[in-house]
Amino acid sequence: MEPPAPLDPPAGDVPDAAPDDARPGDDTGAVARPELPPPLVIPDMIAAARARVSPFVRRTPIISTRPGELGLTHGVALKLELLQYTGSFKIRGAFHKILVAAQGPGVPTAGLVAASGGNHGAAVAYAARRLGYRAEIFVPSTSPAMKRDRIASFGATVHVVDGLYDDAQAAANAHQYDTGALLVHPYEDLDVIAGQGTMAAELGDQLDSYDTLLVATGGGGFTAGQAAWVGDTRKVVSVEPVTSACLHAALTSGELRDVQVSGVAADSLGARRLGAIAWSIVRHYVDQAVLVTDDDIRSAQRALWDEFRLIAEPGGAAALAALRCGAYVPERGERVVVVVCGSNCDPATITG
Repeated sequence: MEPPAPLDPPAGDVPDAAPDDARPGDDTGAVARPELPPPLVIPDMIAAARARVSPFVRRTPIISTRPGELGLTHGVALKLELLQYTGSFKIRGAFHKILVAAQGPGVPTAGLVAASGGNHGAAVAYAARRLGYRAEIFVPSTSPAMKRDRIASFGATVHVVDGLYDDAQAAANAHQYDTGALLVHPYEDLDVIAGQGTMAAELGDQLDSYDTLLVATGGGGFTAGQAAWVGDTRKVVSVEPVTSACLHAALTSGELRDVQVSGVAADSLGARRLGAIAWSIVRHYVDQAVLVTDDDIRSAQRALWDEFRLIAEPGGAAALAALRCGAYVPERGERVVVVVCGSNCDPATITG
């Protein structure tokens, strides 16, 4: 399909991490757009990715809510990527990266290698099994045991690395260097980002029109993919925890910066630095970056369970949290889509 046509619009430095008492949205005005190099992922790349991955991914449903539901005074559309294979959007980028390699130079005999806090590793493991390749997944010791077990359930070999995500990525890089395996990076990869952007392309088939897309951001690959597809035709709002806010830091300072990582959603949204490829896209097309607290996220998780019996992991509920806590306030009549992007958590943490 073609990228969406434009709609008529509806009516200094930062610390390494936003302070714990920062209110969401305090300093997130319009993003300045000086002359910039072009984005590294464009709609044609996403359209090609969609043709490749469509036999392997779910067309995830949309729920339209009514005013009063989810604690909101207005209705929204929920794009339920948490119902994707493996429980998150990550499968789109993983399949696309592997399929491009298989159709081109070929997947090495050493198979695939990735680092992950959980969801990306599960996606690579699932895609590898489906396509007949071996996979080695390096996870930080901080990764939840449930997510490690899920990766292993798809047939991958799981290596637990002491430390945080960056330590796991370093180990995966070393494995790639030693063995020649194909590295599937969760966000610093053109093919992965193009694959993630297929969600926005799919959304365009499902909704005749909308104004704003709210997306949770970690390393930036998913947000960049959606932004690359919609371009200037829709408003794209990034949502991050105040405790892990690398895109917010980049947009407000004008450059990539390392941030501190912690909080309830750190296993899925806890990138220390925004990806450079994502940066080439989001600085063109992300209109606003807002912040939410851990309490906001937990409250949104509970609301999704109470209203729709949906189990969303913390990162999966972050975009909804931005609406519920007022970090993002739509204009009157603004048509908002909220991406609920992951479900990999212990249900007892929400329902108990």
